[in-house]
Amino acid sequence: MTKNVGGIDRILRVVVGVALLAWGYMAQNWLGAIGLVPLFTAAIGWCPVYLPFGIKTCKN
Repeated sequence: MTKNVGGIDRILRVVVGVALLAWGYMAQNWLGAIGLVPLFTAAIGWCPVYLPFGIKTCKN
């Protein structure tokens, strides 16, 4: 599993993840838990969706 998520991409994923979790909490809707996906992919630096398309936003 090589890293394929770079710096700016990671920051955007964290912002989107936190926003989705906050929305879910405020709206009392369990769909906000979808925000865990971008947070997890930002934390590990690897996105499985990028793999088949050959996308790599990190410099390594």
